[in-house]
Amino acid sequence: MQKENIEIIVIEDEEDILELIEYYLNKEGYSVTGFLSTQNVERFIEEESPSLMIVDRNLPGVEGSDFVKYLREIGYNIPVIFLTAKDSDSDLEEGFLKGGDDYMTKPFNPKELTLRVKALLKRSGNLATSQKIKYKDMLLDIHNHTLSIENQHIELTNLEFKLLYTFVKNPKQPLGRDFLRDEVWGDDSLDFNDKTINVAMNRLKKKIDPSGDKEYIVPVWGVGYKLI
Repeated sequence: MQKENIEIIVIEDEEDILELIEYYLNKEGYSVTGFLSTQNVERFIEEESPSLMIVDRNLPGVEGSDFVKYLREIGYNIPVIFLTAKDSDSDLEEGFLKGGDDYMTKPFNPKELTLRVKALLKRSGNLATSQKIKYKDMLLDIHNHTLSIENQHIELTNLEFKLLYTFVKNPKQPLGRDFLRDEVWGDDSLDFNDKTINVAMNRLKKKIDPSGDKEYIVPVWGVGYKLI
């Protein structure tokens, strides 16, 4: 994965420090989005799937490690570096116990931070969510090919899971039948036709939205389907 394709979130309530971190990470070639609080961060994660987070613990509204603990509890495994003035042994221990992967104290050396970012990305394989992806109330476990919605397990075939995963990777984008055929069926697409995709889509939609109230996936006339 190229650096420019690696999205890093920085949550830091001191604007000058936030700008400093953004400057050094941008200089290294990473894509960086900064937040002065945790507000809107969860929504951003759902839409963008960042590869790493740098989080201050002294944040307005919620303590940084409590926010990370919450993200872990709802299924996100995004690597986290705490960058904070909380520097006691008990603070360090608490940070790791609540889901931190690395811990730096302020004042900090920007070069050391970029080296730690690089090392953590390497250890995590540059995968934003490692094994799990969350979209709205759906949680996909990529390793085990399982899906849960509102903590309820939904039984999917491998093909149905791959189909849903393709939509989750491309949210809010109309996906054409040819694209879905190549992504989902691949070499098994010799006998593929419109009926094949229609049947698979109908089965998937009934499993993830049996009442039809949520309408996760909608048809796009003349194109295919879209996850909304």
